[in-house]
Amino acid sequence: MTRIYFVRHAEAMGNVLEFFQGRIDCDISEKGAKQLEKLAERFKTVDYDVIYSSPLIRTMKTAEAVNSRLKLPIIKDERLIEINGGVWEGRKWTEIAEKYPKEHDTWKNNMKAFEIEGGETMTEVYNRMKAAVTDIADKNRGKTVVIVSHGCALRNYLSFAEFGSPDGLSEVGWSDNTAVSLIEYDDDLAPTIIYKNDSSHLPHELSTLAFSRWSKYDEKK
Repeated sequence: MTRIYFVRHAEAMGNVLEFFQGRIDCDISEKGAKQLEKLAERFKTVDYDVIYSSPLIRTMKTAEAVNSRLKLPIIKDERLIEINGGVWEGRKWTEIAEKYPKEHDTWKNNMKAFEIEGGETMTEVYNRMKAAVTDIADKNRGKTVVIVSHGCALRNYLSFAEFGSPDGLSEVGWSDNTAVSLIEYDDDLAPTIIYKNDSSHLPHELSTLAFSRWSKYDEKK
């Protein structure tokens, strides 16, 4: 049995200032550092064989926290990076809703069809994450793996794992910062979700989503 833990990065400055981070290489916030302390505690009892991370600062620092006990080499994998938000990158969610109403409506209500000038389509993110994780699982058969990535990227992969298509994007929902999902794979690399988007290691005051306003701009209500 192959097992993969998927971890979303800690709160970063884009989460605090509520702009579209995408590929912008933001550092983690003060709350993010506290989230990482709790995440490190959670992984003190988890043994794994290999750890992969998106190369951005916020994911690498999260991977380092996960890896604080075992101290394995962290493998940087560009395929695990966040969606390229094109002209949205660096813009506040309030501005996005006002200046790009059509694209914003698609993001909220028909996420699988999202595309933006200068960026990736959601289909491209879905296919990229599906291919990357399948490759990682294939290369590490019988092992336990950790993958540290980003909110939109992980949402796409979880849609594949649970629904087999991007049609489940709205059902998967957003994970909180440092939330963990666990998936097991059989010999054919068919995924079975054991749990998803679990942030039980965080006390309420360290949640990002519980106190964030951005969800009302980018989440379907």
